[in-house]
Amino acid sequence: MTEVRHLDRAAVAWQRQGIIPGYAPLLGQEAAQVGSGFAMDRTLDFAFPTYREMGVARALDVDMTGYMATHKASWHGGLYNPVTSRLAPIQAVVAGSVLHAVGWAHGQTLAGESGAALSYFGDGASSQGDVHEAMNFAAILRAPVVFFVQNNGWAISVPTEKQVAGGSVAARGAGYGIPGVTIDGNDIEAVVHTTRWALERARSGQGPVLIEALTYRRGPHSTADDPGRYRTLDEERESAGPDPMERLRDRILGAGIADMEALAGMEREAAAAVDQVRIKLTGLGTQPGAEMFNFVFQESTDSLNQQAEQWRKESDHD
Repeated sequence: MTEVRHLDRAAVAWQRQGIIPGYAPLLGQEAAQVGSGFAMDRTLDFAFPTYREMGVARALDVDMTGYMATHKASWHGGLYNPVTSRLAPIQAVVAGSVLHAVGWAHGQTLAGESGAALSYFGDGASSQGDVHEAMNFAAILRAPVVFFVQNNGWAISVPTEKQVAGGSVAARGAGYGIPGVTIDGNDIEAVVHTTRWALERARSGQGPVLIEALTYRRGPHSTADDPGRYRTLDEERESAGPDPMERLRDRILGAGIADMEALAGMEREAAAAVDQVRIKLTGLGTQPGAEMFNFVFQESTDSLNQQAEQWRKESDHD
């Protein structure tokens, strides 16, 4: 969580410096993301992120240079391997990955496998029709999928109470016959415990679960957003509640798991790790472009091979 906090803040600075063209911060959502990712069984399960799940990626030990490189807009497939990392590629289409998760989960059933999908989306995305389709089919097919909603209070500039009918995403599960639970998304122990339970339930053939993790987006929706246009700093402080990092730090110190010196060491290690990501990220350079042909079909076709060859000839000529 410490490294995620450092990298998240650094990524915003990198966007301002022109190192990456855009970024969606997760400040305040570290417990929800790291806790749920930590709860996965990486030999069985698969996570389907949106554009904001850097904390999940770090919890799954995804190479952070590879993850951040997807924000450079200079690579067609990404520099981390989704299959080995168990993290699907970043999905920029709102609620798009929810359908992908249900498809993968049903594939597990058809193949006789025992993995479960962990599908991430926000309170704003929960209003998309894709989510209705995904939950409906998941319930009908008893697909092993956990819908993990990070309700951070804002669908860009619109507060939850103005775009979620009834005020609760978890309550919608009842309409599909899916258990819906609401948890404190800033309490990492609650997140780990509930996500593990939901994944185990899904793997055992009991069908999908809907988790609504209540948290708060402490920064902008993205580096293109100005939250000062729709909320004040006082409103942010009043609504955000306790910082999930401070809550975990206090719990660790209170239980005697570590002392301040150990925590300070974690801060230094996190800062050093982020520096290395920056060095590697800036050293990647521009990708040639022909690599996109490797990500179109599992097996290439004659037409695709011809296009790739033409691309290479033109690139060599340039």
